[in-house]
Amino acid sequence: MAKEKAVKEKAGKKPQAEPVAAEAAPARDPNYVPRLLRRYRDKVVPAMKDKFGYTNVMMVPTIEKVVVNMGLGAAISNPKLIETAVSDLRVITGQQPVVRKARKSIASFKLRQGQSIGVKVTLRASRMWEFVDRLFSLALPRVRDFKGVSPKGFDQRGNFTMGVREQTIFPDIDYDKVDAVKGMNISFVTTARTNEEGRELLRQLGMPFRGLPVEVN
Repeated sequence: MAKEKAVKEKAGKKPQAEPVAAEAAPARDPNYVPRLLRRYRDKVVPAMKDKFGYTNVMMVPTIEKVVVNMGLGAAISNPKLIETAVSDLRVITGQQPVVRKARKSIASFKLRQGQSIGVKVTLRASRMWEFVDRLFSLALPRVRDFKGVSPKGFDQRGNFTMGVREQTIFPDIDYDKVDAVKGMNISFVTTARTNEEGRELLRQLGMPFRGLPVEVN
């Protein structure tokens, strides 16, 4: 009887699934260098040394970081815009954005302290160079009636900020899934000491400034 009972209990048990080994993420080539970084080292550095007379390679300005910010005032009445903005910015930059919250309440705008009103990403190293390359080579040429970027966005210290009206200029965005058009500000923080140096750095990298010749990557 005990033997028959054990057989029945065994037959009644559901078969357990075998543990599936987790797939290892593809390792990145340790020797990988972004295309725009190679251009900076091979072409931009020598050109900047010739133009400004730098005596040391370390004196040549470079991009320290790129900050991409989406301000979403409409999120006050439609909080779901924050979720889609986070998704869009993650797709565009390849990095998880940070949600920005209001520091104080403003009654005239119906804004409460702590309410989510934007998202931001700070890019450095390889992700920064890859994003800038896609921006210059793919996204900006897709702007409707594009006539170049205004060179007036410098802050007197070699840093530059530009605006983009639509996130759909980036080919990474699926247009059919866009719920609302969202603009963004893109800030280039450089080690340049003057606006002239910062402008020449970005131009040499491929920034299509209005009225200035474009360097082809």
